[in-house]
Amino acid sequence: MGQQQLLLIVLGVIIVGIAVVVGINVFTASSEEAAKDAVVSDCTTIGAMAQQYYRKPTAMAGGGNSFVGFSVPAALLSNANGSYAASGATGGANAQVTITGLPADGDYDWRIVTTVTKDSVNSVFTEGRS
Repeated sequence: MGQQQLLLIVLGVIIVGIAVVVGINVFTASSEEAAKDAVVSDCTTIGAMAQQYYRKPTAMAGGGNSFVGFSVPAALLSNANGSYAASGATGGANAQVTITGLPADGDYDWRIVTTVTKDSVNSVFTEGRS
């Protein structure tokens, strides 16, 4: 009977070990999804600020129907979620600006690229930090 009990103990340890590994993997995946959501949220907020800049007249320190001159506010360049940069600001009929968000956790190998036009904000998940 001792051999059967030993076998049950070993089997129990294996099952608990597998459960712990699965739990860690689920937590890690959930944590990364939360980080993606947070970076997308920040990029969307910055995109809304870019649209405000676009619509505001130049006399009121806005873009006057252009994204040229827009930059990410200093308070939002970097936060607990990630770091952000604006690039490719244009004016004219097809005016747009691109916001790039990198996660704060350097272990994540992805970025969020948000394209902002006068009436849309679209975020895309991209593999690789550069």
